[in-house]
Amino acid sequence: MIKILIVEDERPISNLIDMSLRGAGYACTCAYDGTAAADLLEEERFDLVLLDIMLPGANGYELMEFIRPMGIPVIFLTAKTSVMDKVRGLRMGADDYLAKPFEIIELLARVETVLRRYHKTEALLEAGDVVIDQESRVVRKAGVPVNLTKKEFDLLVLFVQNKGIALFRENIYERVWESEYTGDSRTVDLHVQRLRRKIGWKDKIKPVYKVGYRLEL
Repeated sequence: MIKILIVEDERPISNLIDMSLRGAGYACTCAYDGTAAADLLEEERFDLVLLDIMLPGANGYELMEFIRPMGIPVIFLTAKTSVMDKVRGLRMGADDYLAKPFEIIELLARVETVLRRYHKTEALLEAGDVVIDQESRVVRKAGVPVNLTKKEFDLLVLFVQNKGIALFRENIYERVWESEYTGDSRTVDLHVQRLRRKIGWKDKIKPVYKVGYRLEL
């Protein structure tokens, strides 16, 4: 299982990130200051670090210097939004930089992208009796293969990686169709209806009024 270290001193934010990443199938450990994070990095192996900059103990930039020789990918999560702060973080070796406040779906997308770049993504995703092999793009329900189109497959992965999170139609469209949302929800709704029917999740992929959809398992 992919292990992620969350270094964030604001506990409500840390708890939200932790809950969301665990829901997407990641194993998470939280540290609330730079010194504790350094101790954890010496004791355990992590596949990714989500790193705040303004931390007690050692700040994020100092901790980045400590992490860099380990070769662990890092995403900065910070309220420091100036271009110079972003440039500094990237030049120090961070793989991405996400300014607060951010949407959880965007964080999950960036985590997935960085892990894919390092070939650390989990090949198999499981949700109830549904197993998704991301490498072969094969889906099985109770051991029986389910024939999905490319968009239906990508839509299923998006829902499973964001279990329990209300996904806006525009976010769904931009993630799955990889283009800007134009306001026409029919494409998203049609594909969701087809996916629900094929997977047998009519009561699990639920509409969220004036928002979009949420997978409830």
